[in-house]
Amino acid sequence: MSQTTAKGRALSEEELQDLVAASDSGARNPAGPVGLFLAAVAVIWSVFQVLLASPIANYVLPGDLINNSRQIHLAFAIFLAFAAYPAFRSSPRRRIPIQDWVYAIVGAFIAMYGYFFYEKIVQSGGLADNVDKWFALAGLILLFEAARRALGPAMAIIATVFLMYVFFGSSSWVPEVIRWKGASLQKAMSHMWITSEGVFGIALGVSTKFVFLFVLFGALLEKAGAGNYFIKMAFGALGHLRGGPAKAAVVGSAATGLISGSSIANVVTTGTFTIPLMKRVGFTSEQAGSVEVASSVNGQIMPPVMGAAAFLMVEYVGISYVEVITHAFLPAVISYIALVYIVHLEAVKRNMPTLGDRVVSLGRTIGGMFAFFAGFAALCYFVQYPVGWVAAAVPEGAGWVLAALIFVAYVALLALAATVPDLEPDDPNAPDVRLPVVGEIYKSGLYFLLPIIVLVYFLMIEQKSPGLSAFWATALLFAILLTQRPLKALFRGGRAMVPAFRAGVVDLVEGLIAGARNMIGIGLATATAGVIVGTVTLTGIGQVMADLVEFVSGGNLILMLVFVGILSLILGMGLPTTANYIVVSSLMAGVVVELGAQSGLIVPLIAVHLFVFYFGIMADVTPPVGLASFAAAAVSGGDAIRTGFTAFFYSLRTVALPFVFIFNTDLLLIDVGWLQGILVFVVATIAILVFTAGTMGWFLTKNRLYESVALILIAFALFRPDYFMNKLQPPFADLPPAQLEQALAQANPGDTIRVRVAGPDFDTLEPKETSLVISVPDAEGGAARLQATGLLPYEEDGVVKLEEPMFGTPFADTLQGFDFYGDDPVTLSALRVPRPQLPQELVFLPALLLLGAVAWLQLGRAQRQKVPA
Repeated sequence: MSQTTAKGRALSEEELQDLVAASDSGARNPAGPVGLFLAAVAVIWSVFQVLLASPIANYVLPGDLINNSRQIHLAFAIFLAFAAYPAFRSSPRRRIPIQDWVYAIVGAFIAMYGYFFYEKIVQSGGLADNVDKWFALAGLILLFEAARRALGPAMAIIATVFLMYVFFGSSSWVPEVIRWKGASLQKAMSHMWITSEGVFGIALGVSTKFVFLFVLFGALLEKAGAGNYFIKMAFGALGHLRGGPAKAAVVGSAATGLISGSSIANVVTTGTFTIPLMKRVGFTSEQAGSVEVASSVNGQIMPPVMGAAAFLMVEYVGISYVEVITHAFLPAVISYIALVYIVHLEAVKRNMPTLGDRVVSLGRTIGGMFAFFAGFAALCYFVQYPVGWVAAAVPEGAGWVLAALIFVAYVALLALAATVPDLEPDDPNAPDVRLPVVGEIYKSGLYFLLPIIVLVYFLMIEQKSPGLSAFWATALLFAILLTQRPLKALFRGGRAMVPAFRAGVVDLVEGLIAGARNMIGIGLATATAGVIVGTVTLTGIGQVMADLVEFVSGGNLILMLVFVGILSLILGMGLPTTANYIVVSSLMAGVVVELGAQSGLIVPLIAVHLFVFYFGIMADVTPPVGLASFAAAAVSGGDAIRTGFTAFFYSLRTVALPFVFIFNTDLLLIDVGWLQGILVFVVATIAILVFTAGTMGWFLTKNRLYESVALILIAFALFRPDYFMNKLQPPFADLPPAQLEQALAQANPGDTIRVRVAGPDFDTLEPKETSLVISVPDAEGGAARLQATGLLPYEEDGVVKLEEPMFGTPFADTLQGFDFYGDDPVTLSALRVPRPQLPQELVFLPALLLLGAVAWLQLGRAQRQKVPA
């Protein structure tokens, strides 16, 4: 691929679809009975997963199938991987070789080994016997080969390296810093395959319960025509502006990214239309590809799906799904706003022409888009009230009444859609480009919003499980796919309804097949990543990684975060979003929490997971393994490496944001009220735009060097007002550690007090420190409050020493890494209590004044140079 694009030749549509198939759904698609059989397997998998997520699962599926659904999920994935993905580029694509049939059947059987021999495994307590261990080893080998075919070699190589570490970690050639005692084949296979600690762990469970339904939802929505509708609406709203095709690419990719879950598919789906148009208005091949890459990869950080990582975060972080997407929302939104602004600045710098002959003001366009999104959000929120009224009026039959009301709304919107022609994909290379008119085309797809409203309502308002929410939204899509064509035919005069219904059935079946084939890679990724997670839990290498990062960074917090970011980037190379997140979070999240606490920075776990997730997905952008950049270069005909570096430059705000929200968790809306949340959104938006202007070298006109520096400084002040306020007024007062009980007595319940604990490490006996944040309990008196914390300090020889906290007390897990029984004691080395401080928002005033000064300077210079601002 890189050789092709290096010559400057854009791939054909057929070659592009083959590229997507090879990376996402399998390049092999045999015809005849074999093709029908594979299609039937894919449909059965989709139907099984829909039934598994449905409220009637316990009535229509045997209990054994439900209890072993992870095994069945993996069996389908392995079978289809060997059937759909050729072993090598030279392998046949129109037929399945006999050895692949053998691998597929044997792999599926071993994946279901725990289902077939469930009683035997239960009786053995999950410990593999001599037969089990060989089946498990064969299963791992077949899993790695399936992953290599579906995901590329990176995932299989990383998992193999970790598995070798399990076996040979005690060898003399392993560096002493990471050496461990090693494990026998029997113990390793029990951990990796027989129990739920490895392959069949949390990640595969999330893939089984939640991810499949969302991937299927996206595939069905795309098959219904929503993807083309979103792209046309984006072009209708933004295509006429300067740099309009690029702005529309950003918004269109954001919309399709919500339902795609794949950076590469997103690039090719929207890029085949947007990239040629961007080149027509003046973007180079590399810039056009880079805009598409940056916006497509950004789709992976945008709730509600986040490339399936949102559901994994629920399990790993231990918070609700609603909390995860609430925390992830603001950084993703302002990142997209910044990307639109990057495109705008590129267009202004190059004085690019506009497409079409319509003249619409930028203000009206932005106002219209804001009104649409605000109206959609309000609709999702306020729909709970009529639903509540119906539930109160007919409590027994509320479900049927609501279903009827949704059907009525659907039919009404479909009747509206039937009054305008169906949308057809446009040719971006046509001599005369006619941009869609939003006022003419919006009617054609309003009914596509209904499944999204149902999904958002169940997720956010009813707060049902993600799987059940996706089930109801998917069920509605089933109905839409089956009925949209015949009902439109009916509204348009009643002709050709039977062929229209047949076409709807075909659409539904193709959507079920596409959803299943798109899940092959994700299912294998989560299973293979389970080996890495299992290695971490079995060997304790997470602590070793923390020691390594601490050693390299020299204990400097910023250097530590930079090093973790680089490691996350390297570990994410060549991996799909889901596997990428599992790998980097398993290895790196604990490192940031532990080393942050040692440096006095208490970081919420969700902030850490988002940090490593952001850097992990940047691997899709960054050379030499930036898969999305290679795909974009294949569309644009540009150089893949240059496209990757340009896309990385455009993605600087995605790199900067994790550092911001690690130190300023307001950006994640943690413990932030509505009014403060609105202020955070407005200020963060200004900050990201100012940061973009500083790094792009253009604000109202071309920046001078000191203006770029000033703009970046302003952005920093807006993002981190606490940094400057803490310099002016320290937020904590230092007290002698012996006054802990007195400090607890004087504080108000809910206040936070910080203590520093120092002592020998349990494993190495080396001295270490960590910080604890004590939330003052609601108890009477300092003694009672101290007892409620579980800490057991006592003063001896002028030092406040600490006994080991009792099991189950708040800090027992945090302090278990200290050696409380050695010669050197564990002590309280510092006590910090909050002190009054002026509102940190006051820092915004001088920052905004400085911004106004830069704007005044540039405006005067722009007018003198007669450059449009």
